[in-house]
This record gives sequence, structure tokens and C-alpha cells, in this order.
Amino acid sequence: MSDQSFEEMLDAQEKINVRSGEVVEGTVFDVKPDQIILNLGVKSDGILTKDEYSNDSSVDLTAVAKPGDTMEVKVLKVNDSEGQIFVTYKRLAAEKGSKRLEEAFNNKEVLKAKVVRVLTGGLSVLVDGARVFIPASLVSDTYEKDLSKYLDQEIEFQIIEFEPRRRRIIGDRKRLVAAEKKKAQEELLSRISVGDIVDGTVKNITDFGAFIDLGGADGLLHISEMSWGRVDNPKSIVKVGDQVRVLIKDIRGERIALSMKFDDQNPWLTAAEKYAAGTVITGRVARMTDFGAFVELEPGVDALLHVSQISRDHVDKPSDVLSVGQEIEAKVVDFNSADRKISLSMKAIQSDNAATAAMPVEAALAEAEEAPAEEAPVEEAPEAE
Repeated sequence: MSDQSFEEMLDAQEKINVRSGEVVEGTVFDVKPDQIILNLGVKSDGILTKDEYSNDSSVDLTAVAKPGDTMEVKVLKVNDSEGQIFVTYKRLAAEKGSKRLEEAFNNKEVLKAKVVRVLTGGLSVLVDGARVFIPASLVSDTYEKDLSKYLDQEIEFQIIEFEPRRRRIIGDRKRLVAAEKKKAQEELLSRISVGDIVDGTVKNITDFGAFIDLGGADGLLHISEMSWGRVDNPKSIVKVGDQVRVLIKDIRGERIALSMKFDDQNPWLTAAEKYAAGTVITGRVARMTDFGAFVELEPGVDALLHVSQISRDHVDKPSDVLSVGQEIEAKVVDFNSADRKISLSMKAIQSDNAATAAMPVEAALAEAEEAPAEEAPVEEAPEAE
């Protein structure tokens, strides 16, 4: 007769029997690349296949487990005839992860996890073995065409839908990004003022200017504020990624207007000395109207050449004799510092040249009039023979 009591025999029987769905702890005593053998403390071995360890088909189980390690697994199937018990690790992890996500959903907790897959419509992240889908529209507060940069990156998000029975667990990163930007914007606006000179990075370029990242908010650098001179295309001045120094020109609520036209570089500060009335200049025709042509003397300083001052001959339209980009020589006939207006004349130079050309003839005539008349030689009459 056995020395074991009835209770001990029941305990021993329970130790050698496990049921499907039970969570048990086992000790690894053998590992192969595609299978882990576990001692579950019962008469049968626990078999954990690679498919039930992870969704990653490339995983080598010898790299993740070794004899002596302990693992908590869930019983999938008991095969008494073969003396094997099939267990799962990934499903148990997913269940634990699902509970973790439910808690996070109820508490509106911010989670952080790695992006394991980039899908056509969004991102897939793994939290303790449970998958969360983040739609493309909820990845950022701005549209992002290419989401591949997020692969293998850890991102923060919140669970906004939790329906595990429908396998619908939705995450949202957009609201966190927007909140973070809002906070950074408020901090920036609290420390900058109109007139400040700050550094920024060119973030985006449009036909009308460029948006500059100031480290918390974007400011608009309008095309008219990129240079003291005329700018036809913003891309000729800056490119995305450039580091630029800008002036805070205006702040209206969350809108920040920027400028690269610094007062100490204003070309009109020295214009009075360079372009005083009577000065002959060389300039480039910048644009034309029916009443005249605007000539760029230097970036930021234009002068008007009225149609009546283009030539001594009659000119109907400036475009009849001039073209945009053409270099001309003209005389400054008026400089208005208060209104920053300069008037030019090509006719005045032509008149000066004509007068200069006529001077040698007039001088010769004057000299001839002033010189004493020479007496003609008188021939002596021959003596009579």
C-alpha cells in the first residue's frame, strides 16, 4: 500500500494534469531555432513553436531563450496520446497587452511604443504584444504622404477607441503633436517682441514667400520682405533647410510676420550722397509703364525715367526704345529724400553731348574773329628799262 495519503494523491494528480486555457509557468530545458521545450512540472512536455512565440517569422528562438529560463505561457492544446502540451506565449502577451490598453483607454493615458509596420492607411504599433492601429490622419497634425520614416521609431499616442472583440483598437498621435506645438508656440510668443532679431530654419517655400520655423512656431517671410531689392521668386533667395536671421516685424495673435530688410542695411541711408541732382548714373531697366521706365540704381533704389526724358526725339512708349534688363546711362534731375523719389533723364545727357560736340566749331569761329587780319603781300613793280 502506498505511503501517500489521499490528499497527496489528489495533489499529485492535479500536478500532472493541465487544461486548455490555463496559464502556467515552465522552465526551458531545450531550445531549437523554431521550438522551445518547457518543463511544466507535469508528466508531459510543453511545446512552444516559433509561430506561437512571435508574429515575427524571422525570429530565431535560440536567440531569445536558453535552458534554465522561466516563461509564463498559456495552454492551447493537451495531446495525451503523444504526451505533449502545446502552449502559446504571444497570445498570453496579447491578452495582457489588451488589458494594459483597456486601462490606458479608461485613464486617457499617454503610451509609448515602437512602430512595427507601416501600412497604406497608417501605422501599426505593438504594446505588450497587443496591436494598435494609428490611422494616417491621426499620425500628425499636418498631412504626411510618406509614413515610412516612422518604422522602428518609438512614438507617443493615446487610445481613443477600444473594441477588442471587433479587433478595433485605435490610437491617436495627432492631438499630442498639436498640444505640444501649442505649448511651444505659447512659450515662443511669451519671449519674442516686435523688433527682435532671431534665427530660424526655412521650413516651406511658396510663391508669395517662405515659412520660417522659429523653434515653437512658424513665421511668414513675405516675398516683399526678403530683400531691399526686387525679388521675383522666393527660391532665388532661400531654400528649404536654410538657417536664416530674421526681424520680427509684426505679431498678431498667433501670426508672426518676418523680414530680412534690416534698417542698418537700407540703401536709402546713403542714396542722397550717391544720387544727388546732376549725377550721371548707370542703371538697369527693371520695369516699364506707358508713362515711363523704372530704373534700378541698386537693390532697393529705383528711379523714374519719364517717357519725355528718354530722348530728344519724340517717343510714344518706353518699350519702343528700351527693354527690361537693358543698362542705360542717365542724369539725375531730381532727388526727393522725403518721398524717396528720384527722377532721371537720358535726354539731358544727349543735350550735354550735343553741346559738347558743338563747342569746338564755335571756339574756332570765336578765335578767328579775335585774331588780327594778315596783310596781303604787295608785289613791287618792275623798273623800267
